[in-house]
Amino acid sequence: MRVPVVRHGTRRRRALIRRLLWTGGETLVTVGVVLLLFVVHQVWWTNREAREGAEREVRALEREWDVSGAEGDAEPAPSPTAMAPTAMAPTAMAPTAMEPRTTDPSASPERSAGADSPRSGSPRPDWSRAYAILTIPRLDLRVPVAEGTSKGGVLNKGYAGHYTGTQQPGQAGNFALAGHRNTHGEPFRYINRLRPKDTIEVETRSAVYTYAVDATLPQTSAGDGGVIRPVPRSAVRPAHGYTDPGYYLTLTTCTPEYTSKYRLVVWGKLISMRPR
Repeated sequence: MRVPVVRHGTRRRRALIRRLLWTGGETLVTVGVVLLLFVVHQVWWTNREAREGAEREVRALEREWDVSGAEGDAEPAPSPTAMAPTAMAPTAMAPTAMEPRTTDPSASPERSAGADSPRSGSPRPDWSRAYAILTIPRLDLRVPVAEGTSKGGVLNKGYAGHYTGTQQPGQAGNFALAGHRNTHGEPFRYINRLRPKDTIEVETRSAVYTYAVDATLPQTSAGDGGVIRPVPRSAVRPAHGYTDPGYYLTLTTCTPEYTSKYRLVVWGKLISMRPR
């Protein structure tokens, strides 16, 4: 009988292959664990952190307004006559893109022109923090509204961000907001479920403005700035939007979910205002 001879070189090659396979397997497992932790952080932890922060801010605003009302120093509610529709010319300062960006509140035309006075039908925002509360009953949603659409300063906190250059609540024109659809509180995740006549409330220190959902644009480009102009109308899909001045609310978010390629837009119209 012939006895097979195993050479030392063959043994070394086999040992090397085993070590490479073991090292490769460990590397793949480590990478998988890191990716899993990243996904958990993005999808779960950022949502929890942002939602808790947003809820604290809502409670803080409510306490502040209640104290102001009790002391009698709250701003007077806007006059109903201030809500009469007026003709508007499109402003050159309206944002031309819907990408979240860092904005400078001091450059806001409302602030520089004094349009945020009570007589104009708009609250005077505290530009350093949230200044209104957005409530959508159908979605069981109640989140703060802050000035600007920067990620770090506003959107990643779970807030709705006001597009600087668009109107304030209750003003003639377009009060336009952005919000995350996924991660960081994802306040606008389900705005695609809104239907015509669903109500949306915007509460400020002095008044509560109620808008009714009027139309939805399921998808448009990220740069379609027409949807947030004073008379909102899509520049990409002109069949969607309006031709007459009015009192509009616009909600924008990314679509499809977990991407930022396109934008989903929901429009509403002001139907009532009451003092807070």
